Amino acid sequence: MSLPNIPLSPFWMPFTTNQDFKANPRFIARAEGHYYWSDDNRKIYDSFSGLWTTGLGHCHPKIVEAVQKQVAELDYAMTFQMGNFKAFDLAERLCKMAPDGFEHAFFCNSGSEAVETALKIALAYHRAKGEATRTRLIGRERGYHGVNFGGISVGGISANRKTFSPCLIPGVDHLPHTFNLSESAFSKGLPKWGAHLADELERLCALHDPSNIAAVIVEPAAGSTGILPPPEGYLKRLREICTRHGILLIFDEVINAFGRIGASFAAERFGVTPDIITTAKGLTNGVIPMGAAIVTGEIYNTIVQGPPHIIELFHGYTYSGHPIAAAAGLATLEVYEEEGSFEEAKSLEPIFEEAIHALADHPKVIDIRNIGLMGAIELIPHEGGPGLRGLEAHKHCFWHEDMVIRNGADILQFSPFLNSKPDDIYMTFDKIRRTLDAII
Repeated sequence: MSLPNIPLSPFWMPFTTNQDFKANPRFIARAEGHYYWSDDNRKIYDSFSGLWTTGLGHCHPKIVEAVQKQVAELDYAMTFQMGNFKAFDLAERLCKMAPDGFEHAFFCNSGSEAVETALKIALAYHRAKGEATRTRLIGRERGYHGVNFGGISVGGISANRKTFSPCLIPGVDHLPHTFNLSESAFSKGLPKWGAHLADELERLCALHDPSNIAAVIVEPAAGSTGILPPPEGYLKRLREICTRHGILLIFDEVINAFGRIGASFAAERFGVTPDIITTAKGLTNGVIPMGAAIVTGEIYNTIVQGPPHIIELFHGYTYSGHPIAAAAGLATLEVYEEEGSFEEAKSLEPIFEEAIHALADHPKVIDIRNIGLMGAIELIPHEGGPGLRGLEAHKHCFWHEDMVIRNGADILQFSPFLNSKPDDIYMTFDKIRRTLDAII
Protein backbone atom coordinates (compact mmCIF):
# COMPACT_ATOMS: atom_id res chain seq x y z
CA MET A 1 0.00 0.00 0.00
CA SER A 2 1.32 3.43 -0.85
CA LEU A 3 -0.16 6.88 -1.10
CA PRO A 4 -0.03 8.87 -4.33
CA ASN A 5 2.80 11.31 -4.82
CA ILE A 6 0.94 14.33 -3.51
CA PRO A 7 2.38 17.76 -2.75
CA LEU A 8 2.74 18.43 0.97
CA SER A 9 2.88 22.20 0.98
CA PRO A 10 -0.80 23.14 0.37
CA PHE A 11 -2.16 21.56 3.57
CA TRP A 12 -1.43 23.82 6.57
CA MET A 13 -1.66 21.22 9.32
CA PRO A 14 -3.26 22.02 12.70
CA PHE A 15 -1.23 21.94 15.93
CA THR A 16 1.68 20.49 13.96
CA THR A 17 5.35 21.34 13.51
CA ASN A 18 4.72 21.76 9.78
CA GLN A 19 8.36 22.18 8.75
CA ASP A 20 9.48 19.13 10.71
CA PHE A 21 6.58 16.97 9.55
CA LYS A 22 6.92 17.78 5.87
CA ALA A 23 10.63 16.96 6.00
CA ASN A 24 9.74 13.39 7.04
CA PRO A 25 5.96 12.89 6.90
CA ARG A 26 4.02 10.27 8.83
CA PHE A 27 0.94 9.16 6.89
CA ILE A 28 -1.97 7.01 7.99
CA ALA A 29 -3.70 5.15 5.15
CA ARG A 30 -6.47 3.21 6.88
CA ALA A 31 -7.69 2.04 10.28
CA GLU A 32 -9.57 -0.81 11.89
CA GLY A 33 -10.18 -1.62 15.52
CA HIS A 34 -7.23 -0.51 17.63
CA TYR A 35 -4.82 -0.12 14.74
CA TYR A 36 -3.80 2.17 11.92
CA TRP A 37 -1.92 1.15 8.81
CA SER A 38 0.77 3.47 7.51
CA ASP A 39 1.32 4.22 3.83
CA ASP A 40 4.18 1.69 3.85
CA ASN A 41 1.72 -0.94 5.16
CA ARG A 42 2.97 -1.13 8.73
CA LYS A 43 0.35 -2.03 11.36
CA ILE A 44 0.52 0.71 14.00
CA TYR A 45 -1.10 0.59 17.42
CA ASP A 46 -3.11 3.68 18.35
CA SER A 47 -2.41 4.48 22.00
CA PHE A 48 -4.49 7.66 21.90
CA SER A 49 -7.76 6.30 20.47
CA GLY A 50 -7.80 8.87 17.70
CA LEU A 51 -7.59 12.23 19.42
CA TRP A 52 -9.51 11.33 22.59
CA THR A 53 -12.26 10.52 20.07
CA THR A 54 -12.47 6.88 19.13
CA GLY A 55 -12.97 4.96 22.35
CA LEU A 56 -14.83 2.10 20.66
CA GLY A 57 -12.09 1.54 18.10
CA HIS A 58 -11.79 2.63 14.50
CA CYS A 59 -14.44 1.83 11.90
CA HIS A 60 -16.84 0.19 14.33
CA PRO A 61 -19.17 -1.78 12.04
CA LYS A 62 -22.42 -0.59 13.61
CA ILE A 63 -21.44 3.08 13.28
CA VAL A 64 -20.14 2.56 9.73
CA GLU A 65 -23.43 0.93 8.76
CA ALA A 66 -25.48 3.75 10.31
CA VAL A 67 -23.52 6.40 8.42
CA GLN A 68 -23.70 4.52 5.11
CA LYS A 69 -27.45 4.08 5.44
CA GLN A 70 -28.08 7.68 6.44
CA VAL A 71 -26.00 9.26 3.66
CA ALA A 72 -28.10 7.39 1.10
CA GLU A 73 -31.37 8.38 2.77
CA LEU A 74 -30.96 12.01 3.85
CA ASP A 75 -27.56 13.59 3.29
CA TYR A 76 -28.37 17.08 4.56
CA ALA A 77 -31.27 19.16 5.76
CA MET A 78 -30.97 22.49 7.48
CA THR A 79 -32.23 22.77 11.03
CA PHE A 80 -33.16 26.44 10.72
CA GLN A 81 -36.97 26.30 11.00
CA MET A 82 -36.91 22.62 9.93
CA GLY A 83 -36.00 19.32 11.54
CA ASN A 84 -34.79 15.82 10.87
CA PHE A 85 -35.70 12.78 12.92
CA LYS A 86 -32.17 11.70 13.74
CA ALA A 87 -31.26 15.02 15.39
CA PHE A 88 -34.32 14.93 17.65
CA ASP A 89 -33.74 11.26 18.50
CA LEU A 90 -30.13 11.95 19.41
CA ALA A 91 -31.03 14.95 21.58
CA GLU A 92 -33.46 12.82 23.57
CA ARG A 93 -30.96 9.99 23.97
CA LEU A 94 -28.16 12.33 24.99
CA CYS A 95 -30.25 14.11 27.60
CA LYS A 96 -31.33 10.80 29.12
CA MET A 97 -27.67 9.87 29.49
CA ALA A 98 -26.82 13.20 31.16
CA PRO A 99 -27.37 13.93 34.87
CA ASP A 100 -30.91 14.59 36.14
CA GLY A 101 -32.27 17.96 35.10
CA PHE A 102 -30.48 18.15 31.75
CA GLU A 103 -33.29 18.27 29.21
CA HIS A 104 -32.05 20.05 26.07
CA ALA A 105 -29.11 19.68 23.66
CA PHE A 106 -27.89 22.33 21.22
CA PHE A 107 -25.88 20.67 18.45
CA CYS A 108 -22.80 22.04 16.71
CA ASN A 109 -19.75 20.64 14.94
CA SER A 110 -16.90 20.48 17.45
CA GLY A 111 -15.81 20.99 21.01
CA SER A 112 -14.69 24.52 20.18
CA GLU A 113 -18.18 25.36 18.94
CA ALA A 114 -19.78 23.62 21.91
CA VAL A 115 -17.86 25.96 24.22
CA GLU A 116 -18.84 29.04 22.20
CA THR A 117 -22.44 27.86 22.40
CA ALA A 118 -22.27 27.33 26.16
CA LEU A 119 -20.77 30.76 26.79
CA LYS A 120 -23.44 32.43 24.66
CA ILE A 121 -26.20 30.49 26.41
CA ALA A 122 -24.84 31.56 29.80
CA LEU A 123 -24.91 35.22 28.80
CA ALA A 124 -28.36 34.90 27.22
CA TYR A 125 -29.72 33.17 30.32
CA HIS A 126 -28.73 35.96 32.68
CA ARG A 127 -30.00 38.60 30.28
CA ALA A 128 -33.35 36.81 30.01
CA LYS A 129 -33.53 36.77 33.82
CA GLY A 130 -33.05 40.53 33.92
CA GLU A 131 -29.46 40.20 35.18
CA ALA A 132 -27.76 41.84 32.22
CA THR A 133 -24.81 42.95 34.37
CA ARG A 134 -23.68 39.32 34.56
CA THR A 135 -21.24 39.35 31.67
CA ARG A 136 -17.91 38.36 33.23
CA LEU A 137 -16.60 34.88 32.43
CA ILE A 138 -14.09 32.90 34.47
CA GLY A 139 -11.89 30.14 33.12
CA ARG A 140 -8.79 28.51 34.54
CA GLU A 141 -5.07 28.62 33.89
CA ARG A 142 -3.94 25.72 31.68
CA GLY A 143 -7.56 25.15 30.67
CA TYR A 144 -8.28 24.13 27.09
CA HIS A 145 -11.66 25.07 25.65
CA GLY A 146 -11.02 24.96 21.93
CA VAL A 147 -9.58 27.54 19.60
CA ASN A 148 -12.40 29.97 18.82
CA PHE A 149 -12.05 33.42 20.35
CA GLY A 150 -14.36 32.68 23.25
CA GLY A 151 -12.63 29.39 23.94
CA ILE A 152 -9.11 30.78 23.97
CA SER A 153 -10.30 33.76 26.03
CA VAL A 154 -11.52 31.54 28.87
CA GLY A 155 -8.79 29.01 28.11
CA GLY A 156 -5.49 29.27 29.89
CA ILE A 157 -2.81 27.74 27.66
CA SER A 158 -0.42 30.57 26.91
CA ALA A 159 0.76 29.26 23.53
CA ASN A 160 -2.83 29.28 22.28
CA ARG A 161 -3.43 32.83 23.52
CA LYS A 162 -0.28 34.87 22.95
CA THR A 163 -0.61 35.58 19.22
CA PHE A 164 -4.25 36.58 19.54
CA SER A 165 -4.20 38.33 22.93
CA PRO A 166 -5.09 41.82 21.62
CA CYS A 167 -8.40 40.49 20.30
CA LEU A 168 -9.50 38.19 23.10
CA ILE A 169 -12.87 39.01 24.60
CA PRO A 170 -12.81 41.40 27.58
CA GLY A 171 -14.16 40.71 31.03
CA VAL A 172 -12.47 37.33 31.57
CA ASP A 173 -10.59 36.13 34.64
CA HIS A 174 -8.80 32.86 35.35
CA LEU A 175 -8.67 30.63 38.39
CA PRO A 176 -5.25 29.15 39.19
CA HIS A 177 -4.55 25.71 37.81
CA THR A 178 -4.34 22.85 40.29
CA PHE A 179 -0.98 21.34 39.34
CA ASN A 180 1.87 21.50 41.83
CA LEU A 181 4.85 19.26 41.19
CA SER A 182 6.23 19.59 44.71
CA GLU A 183 2.91 18.63 46.33
CA SER A 184 1.34 16.17 43.90
CA ALA A 185 4.00 14.54 41.74
CA PHE A 186 3.26 10.93 40.78
CA SER A 187 -0.29 11.13 42.10
CA LYS A 188 -2.51 8.19 41.36
CA GLY A 189 -6.04 9.38 40.65
CA LEU A 190 -7.18 12.51 42.43
CA PRO A 191 -4.42 14.51 44.16
CA LYS A 192 -4.86 15.06 47.88
CA TRP A 193 -3.53 18.62 47.64
CA GLY A 194 -5.26 21.55 45.98
CA ALA A 195 -8.96 21.73 46.91
CA HIS A 196 -8.33 25.12 48.54
CA LEU A 197 -7.53 26.60 45.12
CA ALA A 198 -11.27 26.68 44.39
CA ASP A 199 -11.53 29.45 47.00
CA GLU A 200 -9.85 31.80 44.53
CA LEU A 201 -13.32 32.07 43.03
CA GLU A 202 -14.46 33.78 46.23
CA ARG A 203 -11.70 36.34 45.78
CA LEU A 204 -12.85 37.06 42.24
CA CYS A 205 -16.42 37.41 43.48
CA ALA A 206 -15.25 39.94 46.05
CA LEU A 207 -13.21 41.78 43.43
CA HIS A 208 -15.91 42.06 40.76
CA ASP A 209 -19.10 41.50 42.81
CA PRO A 210 -20.82 38.23 41.90
CA SER A 211 -23.71 40.14 40.32
CA ASN A 212 -21.33 40.82 37.42
CA ILE A 213 -20.19 37.20 36.90
CA ALA A 214 -22.07 35.02 34.41
CA ALA A 215 -20.26 31.68 34.43
CA VAL A 216 -17.26 29.62 35.43
CA ILE A 217 -15.98 27.06 32.92
CA VAL A 218 -13.58 24.23 33.77
CA GLU A 219 -12.64 20.82 32.47
CA PRO A 220 -13.43 18.47 35.36
CA ALA A 221 -10.20 16.61 34.54
CA ALA A 222 -8.04 18.83 32.32
CA GLY A 223 -6.85 16.97 29.24
CA SER A 224 -4.92 18.76 26.52
CA THR A 225 -2.69 20.64 28.95
CA GLY A 226 -1.25 17.33 30.11
CA ILE A 227 -3.83 15.47 32.24
CA LEU A 228 -4.53 17.38 35.46
CA PRO A 229 -7.02 15.44 37.60
CA PRO A 230 -9.02 17.63 40.01
CA PRO A 231 -7.91 17.58 43.64
CA GLU A 232 -10.22 15.80 46.06
CA GLY A 233 -13.15 18.09 46.91
CA TYR A 234 -12.17 20.80 44.42
CA LEU A 235 -15.15 20.49 42.04
CA LYS A 236 -17.66 20.30 44.89
CA ARG A 237 -16.21 23.49 46.32
CA LEU A 238 -16.55 25.25 42.95
CA ARG A 239 -20.17 24.08 42.75
CA GLU A 240 -20.94 25.42 46.23
CA ILE A 241 -19.49 28.85 45.49
CA CYS A 242 -21.26 29.14 42.12
CA THR A 243 -24.59 28.13 43.66
CA ARG A 244 -24.27 30.61 46.50
CA HIS A 245 -23.58 33.51 44.14
CA GLY A 246 -25.96 32.59 41.28
CA ILE A 247 -23.11 31.86 38.85
CA LEU A 248 -23.52 29.18 36.19
CA LEU A 249 -21.01 26.33 36.30
CA ILE A 250 -20.01 24.89 32.92
CA PHE A 251 -18.22 21.55 32.69
CA ASP A 252 -16.24 21.19 29.47
CA GLU A 253 -16.50 17.43 28.96
CA VAL A 254 -15.38 17.29 25.37
CA ILE A 255 -12.66 14.89 26.51
CA ASN A 256 -14.04 13.59 29.81
CA ALA A 257 -17.44 12.31 28.64
CA PHE A 258 -18.47 8.91 27.27
CA GLY A 259 -16.47 6.54 29.42
CA ARG A 260 -13.11 8.28 29.37
CA ILE A 261 -13.16 8.39 33.17
CA GLY A 262 -15.45 5.42 33.67
CA ALA A 263 -18.90 7.04 33.47
CA SER A 264 -21.21 8.73 30.99
CA PHE A 265 -19.96 12.12 32.19
CA ALA A 266 -17.39 13.35 34.69
CA ALA A 267 -20.31 15.03 36.48
CA GLU A 268 -21.56 11.54 37.31
CA ARG A 269 -18.15 10.18 38.28
CA PHE A 270 -17.34 13.08 40.61
CA GLY A 271 -20.85 13.57 41.96
CA VAL A 272 -20.97 17.25 40.99
CA THR A 273 -23.73 18.57 38.72
CA PRO A 274 -22.98 21.68 36.64
CA ASP A 275 -25.52 23.84 34.81
CA ILE A 276 -24.18 23.29 31.28
CA ILE A 277 -22.11 20.43 29.84
CA THR A 278 -20.18 20.66 26.60
CA THR A 279 -19.27 17.57 24.66
CA ALA A 280 -18.01 16.35 21.27
CA LYS A 281 -15.34 13.74 20.32
CA GLY A 282 -16.83 10.54 21.79
CA LEU A 283 -20.33 11.68 20.89
CA THR A 284 -19.88 10.09 17.44
CA ASN A 285 -16.77 8.01 18.23
CA GLY A 286 -14.91 10.55 16.09
CA VAL A 287 -16.57 9.28 12.90
CA ILE A 288 -18.39 12.50 11.94
CA PRO A 289 -17.65 15.93 13.49
CA MET A 290 -20.30 16.85 16.06
CA GLY A 291 -20.53 18.66 19.37
CA ALA A 292 -23.26 19.64 21.80
CA ALA A 293 -24.04 21.93 24.69
CA ILE A 294 -26.43 20.21 27.07
CA VAL A 295 -28.45 22.43 29.42
CA THR A 296 -30.97 22.16 32.20
CA GLY A 297 -34.65 22.71 31.69
CA GLU A 298 -34.46 25.83 33.82
CA ILE A 299 -31.91 27.45 31.50
CA TYR A 300 -33.81 26.54 28.34
CA ASN A 301 -37.18 27.66 29.67
CA THR A 302 -35.74 30.98 30.84
CA ILE A 303 -34.40 31.78 27.36
CA VAL A 304 -37.08 30.18 25.19
CA GLN A 305 -40.00 32.47 25.90
CA GLY A 306 -41.61 35.59 24.44
CA PRO A 307 -43.54 35.97 21.18
CA PRO A 308 -43.61 32.51 19.53
CA HIS A 309 -42.76 33.87 16.08
CA ILE A 310 -39.48 35.44 17.25
CA ILE A 311 -36.21 33.46 17.37
CA GLU A 312 -35.27 33.18 21.05
CA LEU A 313 -31.50 32.64 20.66
CA PHE A 314 -29.72 34.09 17.64
CA HIS A 315 -27.10 31.40 17.40
CA GLY A 316 -26.49 28.27 15.35
CA TYR A 317 -24.47 26.61 12.63
CA THR A 318 -25.13 25.37 9.10
CA TYR A 319 -24.43 21.85 10.29
CA SER A 320 -26.20 21.92 13.69
CA GLY A 321 -28.00 18.60 14.01
CA HIS A 322 -26.59 17.27 10.73
CA PRO A 323 -28.52 14.05 9.96
CA ILE A 324 -25.42 11.96 9.17
CA ALA A 325 -23.62 13.14 12.32
CA ALA A 326 -26.77 12.44 14.32
CA ALA A 327 -27.00 8.94 12.86
CA ALA A 328 -23.39 8.33 13.87
CA GLY A 329 -24.13 9.68 17.34
CA LEU A 330 -27.17 7.44 17.81
CA ALA A 331 -25.23 4.37 16.74
CA THR A 332 -22.34 5.31 19.03
CA LEU A 333 -24.54 5.74 22.10
CA GLU A 334 -26.23 2.43 21.34
CA VAL A 335 -22.87 0.64 21.13
CA TYR A 336 -21.75 2.16 24.44
CA GLU A 337 -24.83 0.63 26.06
CA GLU A 338 -24.81 -2.71 24.24
CA GLU A 339 -21.12 -3.37 24.86
CA GLY A 340 -21.03 -2.03 28.43
CA SER A 341 -18.23 0.29 27.37
CA PHE A 342 -18.20 2.56 30.41
CA GLU A 343 -18.10 -0.33 32.85
CA GLU A 344 -15.38 -1.99 30.80
CA ALA A 345 -13.34 1.20 30.83
CA LYS A 346 -13.68 1.55 34.58
CA SER A 347 -12.50 -2.02 35.11
CA LEU A 348 -9.32 -1.22 33.15
CA GLU A 349 -8.39 1.76 35.32
CA PRO A 350 -6.24 -0.10 37.88
CA ILE A 351 -4.36 -1.91 35.12
CA PHE A 352 -3.72 1.34 33.28
CA GLU A 353 -2.63 3.05 36.50
CA GLU A 354 -0.21 0.26 37.37
CA ALA A 355 1.28 0.16 33.88
CA ILE A 356 1.82 3.89 33.42
CA HIS A 357 3.26 4.40 36.92
CA ALA A 358 5.74 1.57 36.33
CA LEU A 359 7.74 4.19 34.42
CA ALA A 360 8.16 6.37 37.51
CA ASP A 361 11.71 5.08 37.92
CA HIS A 362 12.89 6.24 34.50
CA PRO A 363 15.53 8.99 34.71
CA LYS A 364 13.89 11.08 31.97
CA VAL A 365 10.51 11.16 33.81
CA ILE A 366 9.64 13.93 36.28
CA ASP A 367 5.94 13.15 36.82
CA ILE A 368 3.15 10.73 35.98
CA ARG A 369 -0.55 11.54 36.36
CA ASN A 370 -3.70 9.56 35.65
CA ILE A 371 -7.45 9.54 36.08
CA GLY A 372 -9.77 7.00 34.46
CA LEU A 373 -8.29 6.11 31.07
CA MET A 374 -6.39 9.39 30.78
CA GLY A 375 -2.71 9.52 31.61
CA ALA A 376 0.41 11.63 31.15
CA ILE A 377 4.13 11.09 31.48
CA GLU A 378 6.03 14.35 31.85
CA LEU A 379 9.63 14.32 30.68
CA ILE A 380 12.62 16.41 31.67
CA PRO A 381 13.03 18.97 28.87
CA HIS A 382 16.05 18.44 26.66
CA GLU A 383 18.78 21.06 26.88
CA GLY A 384 18.15 21.75 23.19
CA GLY A 385 14.80 23.28 24.04
CA PRO A 386 11.37 22.54 25.54
CA GLY A 387 9.28 20.17 23.45
CA LEU A 388 12.20 18.57 21.63
CA ARG A 389 12.27 15.41 23.73
CA GLY A 390 8.49 14.93 23.53
CA LEU A 391 8.47 15.30 19.74
CA GLU A 392 11.36 12.86 19.42
CA ALA A 393 9.42 10.35 21.52
CA HIS A 394 6.38 10.74 19.25
CA LYS A 395 8.44 10.19 16.10
CA HIS A 396 10.45 7.31 17.55
CA CYS A 397 7.25 5.50 18.53
CA PHE A 398 5.85 5.90 15.02
CA TRP A 399 8.95 4.77 13.13
CA HIS A 400 10.51 2.23 15.48
CA GLU A 401 7.75 0.94 17.77
CA ASP A 402 4.80 1.00 15.33
CA MET A 403 2.71 3.02 17.76
CA VAL A 404 1.02 6.42 17.76
CA ILE A 405 1.29 8.56 20.88
CA ARG A 406 0.44 12.20 21.44
CA ASN A 407 2.91 14.67 22.87
CA GLY A 408 2.07 18.11 24.16
CA ALA A 409 5.57 19.57 24.27
CA ASP A 410 7.40 17.24 26.69
CA ILE A 411 4.25 15.64 28.11
CA LEU A 412 3.39 12.26 26.59
CA GLN A 413 -0.37 11.70 26.71
CA PHE A 414 -2.31 8.45 26.63
CA SER A 415 -5.96 7.72 26.01
CA PRO A 416 -6.54 3.96 25.67
CA PHE A 417 -9.55 2.50 23.93
CA LEU A 418 -12.45 1.85 26.28
CA ASN A 419 -12.35 -1.80 25.18
CA SER A 420 -8.59 -2.22 25.42
CA LYS A 421 -7.19 -5.50 26.66
CA PRO A 422 -4.69 -5.57 29.54
CA ASP A 423 -1.99 -6.81 27.17
CA ASP A 424 -2.56 -3.74 24.96
CA ILE A 425 -1.88 -1.46 27.90
CA TYR A 426 1.20 -3.34 29.08
CA MET A 427 2.51 -3.39 25.50
CA THR A 428 2.03 0.38 25.22
CA PHE A 429 4.24 1.17 28.17
CA ASP A 430 6.84 -1.45 27.30
CA LYS A 431 7.21 0.44 24.02
CA ILE A 432 7.39 3.76 25.87
CA ARG A 433 10.19 2.49 28.11
CA ARG A 434 12.20 1.39 25.09
CA THR A 435 11.52 4.74 23.45
CA LEU A 436 12.68 6.73 26.46
CA ASP A 437 15.83 4.60 26.57
CA ALA A 438 16.48 5.29 22.90
CA ILE A 439 15.83 9.01 22.48
CA ILE A 440 18.20 11.83 23.36
